[in-house]
Amino acid sequence: MAKVKVLTIFGTRPEAIKMAPLVKEIEKNSDKLESIVCVTAQHREMLDQVLELFNIKPDFDLNIMKENQNLWSLTSDVLLKTKDVIEKVLPDVVLVHGDTTTSMAAALSAFYAKIPVGHVEAGLRTFDKYYPFPEEINRVFTDSVCTYHFAPTDKSCENLIKSQIPKENIYKTGNTVIDALLYTVKNHPSNVEGLNLNPNLKTILLTSHRRENFGEPIRNICKAVLKLVENNKDIEFVYPVHPNPNVQKPVYELLENKERIHLIKPLEYAQFCSLMKKAHIILTDSGGVQEEAPSLGKPVLVLRDTTERPEAVDFGTVKLVGTDINKIISTVQLLLNDINEYKKMSEAINPYGDGLASKRIVEVLRKIN
Repeated sequence: MAKVKVLTIFGTRPEAIKMAPLVKEIEKNSDKLESIVCVTAQHREMLDQVLELFNIKPDFDLNIMKENQNLWSLTSDVLLKTKDVIEKVLPDVVLVHGDTTTSMAAALSAFYAKIPVGHVEAGLRTFDKYYPFPEEINRVFTDSVCTYHFAPTDKSCENLIKSQIPKENIYKTGNTVIDALLYTVKNHPSNVEGLNLNPNLKTILLTSHRRENFGEPIRNICKAVLKLVENNKDIEFVYPVHPNPNVQKPVYELLENKERIHLIKPLEYAQFCSLMKKAHIILTDSGGVQEEAPSLGKPVLVLRDTTERPEAVDFGTVKLVGTDINKIISTVQLLLNDINEYKKMSEAINPYGDGLASKRIVEVLRKIN
């Protein structure tokens, strides 16, 4: 019997982190599955770091990243270039991940070719098409053309059912990011000594890069950081600053050369995992960090007003603080001052999985005729 050809398409660092353990699991099942990997390189350098960490060599590298690329050009590039790959490979199934432009356009490309699509991390919703932008519509659209919906949680399964997705096409798997995190912490422990952090201070890790926080919101985040450092002599911030100029400009303008604030380049994934493990509190607008940090026992404050990951809020591992200066300050201050509040968040159960999501997805793929 011929092997099932599985074409995996991804383009950004967050996608790569979450797809890498799945690619490796597909490779382990070479008796039944043939793995073909295509990267669009929507992000270039940050993507390559993850590929190297997991020892993944793409069969196709579309290298589409351009300076100041926009959603129109990015979408058309992915659509046209993945068409060529799909026509050459003729896969039995195309796998995409999450909510990126790469995922949406690659799913559309496969749909046009009448190739079944599997959506890893299906069913996430905020139910606001402009928040996050354009991610909410990307994932809604991707779900609408998929055959296989690999949903991480009960809530995401419910969202898919509400969207009229047939139950028999929905598979609750957990989130592959937990697979990636546990693998990395175990097999690639990394130190953070090169960051010159003070072992006598509590480290607060900050990440913020989402499009909806460009402009005044990110300036408000920076102002809250300045106030917190001023009010608490026993803390320091570490901020791996995203290369997007819309992030770099306000962050360096407000936070550069400030005492106990470390602005650093984006870290390789293994080192970032180690930094999460060291951190006392994490502030982020990243979806992946909301899922990962609770597995390490870290309270997460989300710099957004809504989240497509409400399970973490319900379980108490995450709190939404938005970009209001006073709310950010008061919530961080509460966790610094009240040990019971801190323990309540740090000891809550992570709802996003047990590290076996990739195995569950592969079980489904093995049954494709």
